[in-house]
Amino acid sequence: MRATFCGVRGSTPAPGPEFVRIGGHTSCVAIAHDDEPPHLLLDAGTGIRRVPALLGGRPFRGTILLTHLHWDHVQGIPFFTSGDRDDARPVLAMPAQGDPVTVLRRAMSPPHFPITPEGLRGDWAFLGLDPGEHDLEGFRVLAADLPHKGGRTYGYRVTGGGATLAYLPDHGPLGCGDGPDGHGARHEAALALARDVDVLVHGAQFTTAQRELAADFGHATVDYAVALAEESGARHLVLFHHGPARTDDEVDEIVGSVAGARVPVAAAAEGMVLML
Repeated sequence: MRATFCGVRGSTPAPGPEFVRIGGHTSCVAIAHDDEPPHLLLDAGTGIRRVPALLGGRPFRGTILLTHLHWDHVQGIPFFTSGDRDDARPVLAMPAQGDPVTVLRRAMSPPHFPITPEGLRGDWAFLGLDPGEHDLEGFRVLAADLPHKGGRTYGYRVTGGGATLAYLPDHGPLGCGDGPDGHGARHEAALALARDVDVLVHGAQFTTAQRELAADFGHATVDYAVALAEESGARHLVLFHHGPARTDDEVDEIVGSVAGARVPVAAAAEGMVLML
């Protein structure tokens, strides 16, 4: 399994010289088998605009798997040139919550946007995904509900080629300070998704000092992500969904602050490739 990080920010893109090394695009991770082009995309933030370069000019024929429908996870859809072309065959899968086209159209239609989902070129299919296991693009994908404010949200566990990756970009503790170590109680579904994975990709938009703010927005803090990785037995933790105001140097400081964790910790950056 090959995972390419195409967008790693949360909330809104972060342009400017102080964000260049980590990158300013919002959430998108491209998953591929070995040396094949990616056929499974996790989220469709503005980072999806980097995927055409991975496809080498070919149309996208695969699945875009959304964790939820917040702007920073869907804004790249109409700007995904490999999907918006006559020979494209994308499947857009999202947490089940009514007719998926109707739900997506709430944010993607006039006066908010010039076209509706039906205006995308290519043979698009829209799917409301139920929790549980699914076979998608040659990968086994486990979808589970996670607590996050503002709409139904999934986390995913992707298995293929003998490797496993858990993707939990937007997810918060059950209660701030309720856990045995004060980080907030780990959610049972989050632990199940992350159990013994090779890589846990987890949201890290807020620091410990921002715990109350994180709770207000339904997110976890960096120390929670580390605690979840340790408790679940994840082999590596990749901090993701960085705050849009957090500079490259500040992201480095956060990674340095958790250097004593029992699991190796790295920060996701645009263009980073993991071979699992």
